[in-house]
Amino acid sequence: MGPPDRSAEPGETSELGEPAGDAEPDANLPLPPPREHVHRDVQGGVARASVFGASDGLVSNVSLILGVAGANPGPSYVRLAGIAGLVAGAVSMAAGEYISMRAQKELFERELAVERAALARHPEEETAELAQIYRSRGVDADTAQKMATEMMADPDRALEAHARDELGIDPEALGSPVGAAAGSFAAFTVGAIVPLVPWFFAEGSTAVMASLILTALAAAAIGTALGSFTGRPKWYSAGRQVLVAAVAAAITYAIGSLIGVDVA
Repeated sequence: MGPPDRSAEPGETSELGEPAGDAEPDANLPLPPPREHVHRDVQGGVARASVFGASDGLVSNVSLILGVAGANPGPSYVRLAGIAGLVAGAVSMAAGEYISMRAQKELFERELAVERAALARHPEEETAELAQIYRSRGVDADTAQKMATEMMADPDRALEAHARDELGIDPEALGSPVGAAAGSFAAFTVGAIVPLVPWFFAEGSTAVMASLILTALAAAAIGTALGSFTGRPKWYSAGRQVLVAAVAAAITYAIGSLIGVDVA
């Protein structure tokens, strides 16, 4: 004979913590907070640009340093090559980033000026254009027209709406060429100095091994940071970064060893 049928008393819960039987949840209890999901910043890119800049400095300078070291010159030559590579690379990165960001900002500013003039000269056409954009995104015609009309009532808001929805530009985030250049310079310098440090305290195979070890550790750290941005396993990103740096260093070291220092 089985156990007697027993209904759960009001307020009792099952083993899973859910209301048992016909018990109603207490209306006075606070509701659990809504579950939130967090997206990574995939557009700002300041941190990501810094990581990539450090990676570039690390790989390029360890390749240069070990390429020169492979020719077996004195340590002063390796230090000179490393310092020259650090300075040249950091300046090149900063200049390239500044020019690129300046050109992009000027292009955006020109497009915004064209759009501002169009809003002033042809407000009806611009209203219809904005309404059409909303309709293309699934908004019904009446609601789209109302939204467009409300946006066009304020010139600044109208420009922002057209810039975002028509041009894909955020007027408040056009970028800072100086900031981008400074960030690239600093990031490259941090990466490039890592394999150079041992050559101020050692020479020969000891300095080579120290450069390799420091580079591997720095590459693993950079790969781990990249993994946090991309969502890939951090061990995979770290291993890949170490492999790339090791292959680059091995190739240039082998070339330096084959060529030597007696090339005319």
